[in-house]
Amino acid sequence: MLIHPQFDPVAMSLGPLHVRWYGLMYLAAFLLFLFLGRYRARSQPGLGWTYKDLDDLLFYGMLGVVLGGRLGYVLFYKPEYYLSHPFEIFAVWQGGMAFHGGFLGVLVALWLFGRKTGRSFLQVGDFVAPLVPTGLAAGRLGNFINGELWGRVSAAEVPWAMLFPQAREADSMAAAMNPALEPVLAQFGALPRHPSQLYQFALEGLLLFVLLWFFTRKPRPVGAASGVFLLGYGGFRFIAEFGREPDAFLGLLRFNLSMGQWLSLPMILAGVAMVVWAYRRKKT
Repeated sequence: MLIHPQFDPVAMSLGPLHVRWYGLMYLAAFLLFLFLGRYRARSQPGLGWTYKDLDDLLFYGMLGVVLGGRLGYVLFYKPEYYLSHPFEIFAVWQGGMAFHGGFLGVLVALWLFGRKTGRSFLQVGDFVAPLVPTGLAAGRLGNFINGELWGRVSAAEVPWAMLFPQAREADSMAAAMNPALEPVLAQFGALPRHPSQLYQFALEGLLLFVLLWFFTRKPRPVGAASGVFLLGYGGFRFIAEFGREPDAFLGLLRFNLSMGQWLSLPMILAGVAMVVWAYRRKKT
């Protein structure tokens, strides 16, 4: 049985300053964005992007990710709690970021950047689409290092099932609700779970990056790359959620789907509609 390595969340300490792995993953995401973006701008000069454009876009995107991710978590997951504790909305050090909220924040940032530079929203989105998945991969790797967002309970026979010591409270609750799990909990001290962070790292990060990177190597209709990103991310996230433990305060919702799956469905539908629209319009 695999056991989570229990990494120290603090990568290094510089006196009173603690540098955490999760923060380094954000830094890695932004650096990868710049590196890949500059490569695209240099190898596809017809797109008309400069290094300064990338620097400005990264600033807009950072604001969109942080503000949108936090507000999305507040509104999508715990609106009642934060309505009663409004000052805790700003306590980002306590955790609580939602991808779908961050995604909406980035959409607003892309729109504002497009207005500033005279580009259409879809032109900006098509350029950015293949640059995003590596950042998603870095974020999921940070989740795994922290031992958070672990997966659902799996059969002990699954070769890659993993014990997460951080999930002991959740394991005890699961065993109390399902007595068949009690012998497994007694034997291992924890329940075997899917390492869903790594599923998302592989699907939403690496696989989506490869798909979009090769798709955008040739000219495509305006809006096609953005549509493929929505379709790909929504689909991969929907699949990965089957292995991810639902938020304890929400559980599974209608039709036994998680909140992440319900939020992914509109992305899938929008992605399909955009790809069909783009290829019918045929404006490259």
